[in-house]
Amino acid sequence: MTPQLEEAARRIVSARTTHTPFAGLPAGLQPRSEAVGYDLQDMVRDQLIAAGQGRLVGYKIGCTTRVMQEYLGIDHPCAGNVLARGLLRSGAVLPSGVYVRPGIECELAVELWSDLTPAQAPFDAAKVAAAVGGVFAAIEVVDDRYVHWRSLDAPTLIADDFFHAGLVLGRRQTGWPPVTLAADLSGLAGIAWVNGQEVGRGRGADILGNPLEALAWLANHCARRGVTMPRGTLVSLGSLIETHWLEPGDVVDVEIERLGPVKLTYSDR
Repeated sequence: MTPQLEEAARRIVSARTTHTPFAGLPAGLQPRSEAVGYDLQDMVRDQLIAAGQGRLVGYKIGCTTRVMQEYLGIDHPCAGNVLARGLLRSGAVLPSGVYVRPGIECELAVELWSDLTPAQAPFDAAKVAAAVGGVFAAIEVVDDRYVHWRSLDAPTLIADDFFHAGLVLGRRQTGWPPVTLAADLSGLAGIAWVNGQEVGRGRGADILGNPLEALAWLANHCARRGVTMPRGTLVSLGSLIETHWLEPGDVVDVEIERLGPVKLTYSDR
């Protein structure tokens, strides 16, 4: 921990909690690598928790599908934190005035029913499959909380949780055999609608060829940093569609076969 990182985290958190478009960090405070970006992300998390955003409940993984890698111009996965205050259930209403420019993504999410520890690394799809207990259709709420996000580099976006602003979960589905989980998730088709109009569709296999590869990537990432992913951790594995930006009053419906629907509304008041 350095004074420069503390100041960088303070600036990021201030922009997020005041809903002020963020122009980026000055040259002396910018993280110079993705590793430093993740260190800064930890400090942002701790400051957000202290500001009342709730405990760490899980992670999101961005850039796990070609459509999102091409959209963002980043060719590898990036992780962000999910805090309790942003965890929502289907039917949630997003309040106006607390986002700069909210968007939605159609996601597969999982819940761990056993710990993934650094001592168990390295992880592969088969190893993490044994830890998965629940599977969800989900909507990730993202926020373009920047003056010009394309002017920011990956370490800075990582430090700010890679656009994450909330996670809306559908009904938990259980009983998935670990031996078939990878194939089952890969075969699932998902569609998103806004105000009844389709805005995107995709399949589980779009996520690194197998959604459990994304979970294994995250488990290895955490292990390298000495972090255990405990039982109960939620992980949003990546978007099946390109981000769709919302307007006040928009109604979002997502459905992933075998997992069911998820719904949210962006309030116009």
